[in-house]
Amino acid sequence: MPSSRTPLARQSIYLLPNLFTLAALFAGFYAIVQAMNLNFELAAEAIFVAMVLDGLDGRVARITHSQSAFGAEFDSLSDMVSFGVAPALVAYEWQLRSFGKLGWMIAFIYCAGAALRLARFNTMLGSADKRWFTGLPSPAAAAVVAGLVWVCHAYGYAELAHINLVALLLTALAGISMVTNVRFWSFKELHVRRKVPFFALLLLLLAILLLVSTPPLVMFAFFLCYSLSGYIGALVSLLRRRRPAAPSEPL
Repeated sequence: MPSSRTPLARQSIYLLPNLFTLAALFAGFYAIVQAMNLNFELAAEAIFVAMVLDGLDGRVARITHSQSAFGAEFDSLSDMVSFGVAPALVAYEWQLRSFGKLGWMIAFIYCAGAALRLARFNTMLGSADKRWFTGLPSPAAAAVVAGLVWVCHAYGYAELAHINLVALLLTALAGISMVTNVRFWSFKELHVRRKVPFFALLLLLLAILLLVSTPPLVMFAFFLCYSLSGYIGALVSLLRRRRPAAPSEPL
């Protein structure tokens, strides 16, 4: 009776999108290696490189019509390394080690939060509102942790007093935010083919100039604000629901 499985020699995958995913995986692994060698700024930069590559693999797959179940699984595993394990280990080796057991516990909370976030995202595909992410996306959480490391080393803040406490709180916030039910804007409503007002081009030019002039500070500030935007939106919605209705005027 012939086997229903495809022989190993005949199995194949799409090369181009999975090559980007493999490069993102390597960037995450490289960040871990550099953190172990105490090259924290280089480790943080590698995590941001992984973010760029992770954003490209899916788009390349859609453009080339090379999407596959294998690619989706491979991308998820790559994300776990680059945005789950790598930021947790970088933060631990950088500052959290000084807290002893509390330090590695917070690092594990972040790592577990990333795993749970990715698992929930995979199970919600096709049923969730595409305009919103439920919980902070793992790349954004990684950018908050890695951005703090990058800023501190780029501008000489790594030796400031209590910077380890800041790292502890931000790592915990990023880890918990990934598993909350708070909604974060997905940016999927932005379409580059649509017409926009002329001043939008000027704003984009200003953003590019700021990014080129101070990349660590701009990237960290952007993702920190994004990680707080979901909570601000949830608070505004809560206040609106609790606001009493205006009394109706007598006839």
